[in-house]
Amino acid sequence: MTQELPEQSEIIKQLQSGREEALAELYLLVRERLRRVIDFRLDYRLGGRVSHSDVLQETYVRAAQRIESYLQKPDMPFFVWLRLEANQRLQEIHRFHFSAEKRDIRREVKLQGKPKEQGNTSVQLAAHIVAQMTSASGLFQKARQIEALEKTLSEMNETDREVIALRHFEELSNIETAKVLDIAPEAASKRYIRALKRLKEIMQQHAAF
Repeated sequence: MTQELPEQSEIIKQLQSGREEALAELYLLVRERLRRVIDFRLDYRLGGRVSHSDVLQETYVRAAQRIESYLQKPDMPFFVWLRLEANQRLQEIHRFHFSAEKRDIRREVKLQGKPKEQGNTSVQLAAHIVAQMTSASGLFQKARQIEALEKTLSEMNETDREVIALRHFEELSNIETAKVLDIAPEAASKRYIRALKRLKEIMQQHAAF
């Protein structure tokens, strides 16, 4: 059994004993945390097309369908598992909206050059950083700023980018981050410090945006 907060641990025990209502109670405890994950991971180019509330609800349905498998082998914290379910749903949404048969949303926001992979961490980091750093109101201008920043972020070590995303934007704990990345907590902590330093340098470079 993985380490959980006392309240969550008790509800998980109730789930294992067959109390089905416990899943809804457990979900409510982590719902706002999960919303932060979805806020970050949902491709910014889908703004206005996909409801975050719908993704939350769909994730709950997925979790209800798969909870028995998790309870049989709870080898990760419940929230880490639920986050995985949410990300799998987001991947389905991205594939649907960005498929060749659908209208090209990427062209609508006028990103320069070759469209980036949907849900890409460096793209999402760039979008959220630009949103915090700039007062630009034009969609075209923001898209160009995001692309420029994404090119710089893509030069960072991939794991360092993920550490920043998980700790700073999704607000996962160090232990949860280590579990997601399959590295030791000590290594996750060191990477976070190093990645924050690099991110600060990048933000200073783009402060003029």
